[in-house]
Amino acid sequence: MLCCPELQMLPLRRPASLAARRLLRDNQRISALARAGDVAAARRVFDSMPHRDVVSWNALLTALWRAGRHHLPAARRLFDEAMPSRDVVSWNSIIAGCLAHGDLDAASAYFACAPKRNEATWNAMLAGLLRLGRADDADRLFGEMPKRNVVSYTTMVDGLARRGDVESARRLFDGIRAKDVISWNAMIAGYVHNGHGEEAMRLHAVMFREDVKPDHATLIAVLTACSALALLRQGKSTHAIAIKAMLESGVSFSNALMTMYSKCGNVGESELVFINLRTKDIVSWNTIIAAYAQHGKYQKVIALFHEMEVTGLIPDDITFLSVLSACGHVGMVDASLKLFDLMSSKYAISPRAEHYACIVDILSRAGQLEKASSYIKDMPLEAEKNVWGSLLGACQIHGNVQLGELAAKMLVQSDSESSGPYVILSNIYAAAGMWGQVNQVRGQMKERGVKKQPGYSWTEIANEVHMFVGGDASHPEMRKIISELRKISFHMRMVTNEAHIMIFLANKSEPMLLTVMGKVMLAWQS
Repeated sequence: MLCCPELQMLPLRRPASLAARRLLRDNQRISALARAGDVAAARRVFDSMPHRDVVSWNALLTALWRAGRHHLPAARRLFDEAMPSRDVVSWNSIIAGCLAHGDLDAASAYFACAPKRNEATWNAMLAGLLRLGRADDADRLFGEMPKRNVVSYTTMVDGLARRGDVESARRLFDGIRAKDVISWNAMIAGYVHNGHGEEAMRLHAVMFREDVKPDHATLIAVLTACSALALLRQGKSTHAIAIKAMLESGVSFSNALMTMYSKCGNVGESELVFINLRTKDIVSWNTIIAAYAQHGKYQKVIALFHEMEVTGLIPDDITFLSVLSACGHVGMVDASLKLFDLMSSKYAISPRAEHYACIVDILSRAGQLEKASSYIKDMPLEAEKNVWGSLLGACQIHGNVQLGELAAKMLVQSDSESSGPYVILSNIYAAAGMWGQVNQVRGQMKERGVKKQPGYSWTEIANEVHMFVGGDASHPEMRKIISELRKISFHMRMVTNEAHIMIFLANKSEPMLLTVMGKVMLAWQS
């Protein structure tokens, strides 16, 4: 971590002269302007100073590179040519500036030339290497560090977790003797980032028992884990902790809170959080729009979208993704296509693969498979798995063998080990009575070593999490679950104009239905 120049103040004693008092005041002004990003004003203060010391030069140096990448050359010239003297803070600043703007070669050169390095020097270089994806170099540097502090270990924990090595991150975390809240946050967030929500919750419980006070980052990570696991009770508990600690006012926390309530099925509570927000940023609007989109509230989504426009906020690509999703839930094909065109025509937003996938999904659900296929062909970028996946799923629903074969082929090319495309294509062939092709697909799966992974899901009931795995009938309440499945299957078969439900249920034996039992647990609870 960079040792900020503003921390390198003159000794805390009464200045002996007016000149010393002015020097201290001007240095503080430059540092404050640097934090505010006003490099021009910082330069004016610097130029007006009758006397300067190394703190003055360090403050201006930091102000320059903090103002943006285009100011980095000026910062380097100041460091290389103008500074009359440099201390370790000067070297730390220029190294951090180069790393902040992705110039690893320059940062490495300064690091190699630094006459003296402290822990902040090493930590700044370590963090920069990890941020720029140079994991092996970061590992080597960490091994070379003459002295490591909690910042060094926390930086490595964060870096390991970000590249998916949570086991190594946890071992390193456990070895930190004096953990601070940032260390705990790094490990908890690492678990959340890698989909290990349960481990994140367990570690947070340990943190609580050890009486480590959480901060905003802690609570946001925990709320994210609650969202992923649909743990409403723990989410409410986290909300209560935030209120008690007076940490609930931040917009980032409120955004995470809205997401948690929405993912746990309480969209009304999400709206209450949104209404009570004093300052709403684009993420806040996107979060509440996404919440209603996930719950299929098309009219509410459109109303919020227009309300957002009235406030003067410009929607971004994420906004449109949620609105398109809401249109898809209610089959608003024409409205979806108009919104898709509006992205580029009015807001100059280039659609991403996710937007094309959404449009393809909407058209496919409506049975317009040829039009969906034409959108894929016209994409300015290569279609990703989610695009072909939407088309393949629709081909199963509507029995389109030709396009199903194309979509399955493209999916297998992008991920040859996934069983999904084979299984769905086999189902398409089976529905069409093409049993020879069914056997051929199964033969290809066996030949290529592709195995169907069992589905799993979970739900929380009475403070206990129940997990279900496809084909596993070991749950103690299995008879009751099977009874509910039969009831729901019966009611689903009574629904008219739902071809996708009927095709899904066709050829499904009772054990196979266990792969979706997690989705009927609400009925079991009642």
